[in-house]
Amino acid sequence: MTKFIYSNTNKRYHTLDYFYKNKFGCKVSKISLNAGFSCPNIDGTLSKSGCIYCSKSGSGEYGGNPNDDLIKQFNEIKKVMTNKWPNSKFIGYFQARSNTYAPVEILKEKYELILKQENVIGLAIATRPDCITDECLDYLEKLNKKTFLTIELGLQTIHPKTSKLINRCHDLNTFENTLKKLKQKNIFTVVHIINGLPGETKEMMIETVKYLNKLNIDGIKIHMLSILKHTPLEKLYKIKPFKILTKEEYIDITCDQLEYLNPKIIIQRLTSDPKKEDLVAPNWLLKKTILLNDIDKEMVKRNSYQGKKAYK
Repeated sequence: MTKFIYSNTNKRYHTLDYFYKNKFGCKVSKISLNAGFSCPNIDGTLSKSGCIYCSKSGSGEYGGNPNDDLIKQFNEIKKVMTNKWPNSKFIGYFQARSNTYAPVEILKEKYELILKQENVIGLAIATRPDCITDECLDYLEKLNKKTFLTIELGLQTIHPKTSKLINRCHDLNTFENTLKKLKQKNIFTVVHIINGLPGETKEMMIETVKYLNKLNIDGIKIHMLSILKHTPLEKLYKIKPFKILTKEEYIDITCDQLEYLNPKIIIQRLTSDPKKEDLVAPNWLLKKTILLNDIDKEMVKRNSYQGKKAYK
């Protein structure tokens, strides 16, 4: 096949690096932050146990130390990024837990503090579909007009039975309504999904991607289910072990999903990235580079690319 047009490497999918370099003309690095937000799924509003796979850090394993203020977190990670890419710009990534789950005045204080830092060209804010109030949405619309704003929505699956099992505590209608409101405000939106959730078949995982492909999303993050220590998922796995995808199965499913996704949708992640000391299973997730290379090899082997089946 000819070179895939949305990649500046040998990748056969729409890479985030390609998108950033075309939009900003330089390398852009995301700086993960822990701003100390909570979540309605752990504070008792919806439940106290959270999503069964979520760690104590609220998916913020690579964020800054929550005991440090945001500027210290930002500067420490920025220093590492600058050593790798001296001329890069930065996006402040509010990653841990639900980062719109607070009064708007608190959101303004935290977001705009990061926006004031040198060479910051945008914000990425991870949250739940049920954590964006109308007041928050109005503020995000204003924020979107003065910086490059990305909202990341956790969906994980479209299947109600699975959603109940993993304790998401919101339904698909809530996700659809929130996404619609964000897109009406012209806000760049990325959706998270998880492959390998207990009881889900390959067909179910592909159905989730086909569903998203019909919506006006800008990007997607595809994760492999990580069983982490001290989570409800670990307890479930020990009591009633469920099938975990092999690396080969994950590659096969993920490549199929890429084929069904519109090539304009930016692939922001293709695997999970757990810390070794936290991981129970699967161990093959620890070799991230090998996994990503094997996905590339499979796409070449298939003579395929993102979007090959998007309109089938």
